[in-house]
Amino acid sequence: MLKTNEYFEGKVKSIALNNHLGNSTIGVMDIGEYEFGTSTIEHMTVISGALIVKLPDTTEWKTYNPNETFIVAANQKFQLKVKEQTAYLCRYE
Repeated sequence: MLKTNEYFEGKVKSIALNNHLGNSTIGVMDIGEYEFGTSTIEHMTVISGALIVKLPDTTEWKTYNPNETFIVAANQKFQLKVKEQTAYLCRYE
């Protein structure tokens, strides 16, 4: 059974799945600014649109475009700016 998640008053939505690659979510983010926390290592890949990301322990923002991935360690917080509706894949370790 697929599980759906909704965050930030419906501005971020995802569907969780589990397959031979492990646990993942595929989701979309509306325009806005968000902060997420991790409980495991997360591999975030942009599918469509772009994510402007400030990773833990950094002061710089970096833009990730389609097919680009960033990794966030477990038990960390990271910030995102979304300037257009964006789709992503998040794989959990």
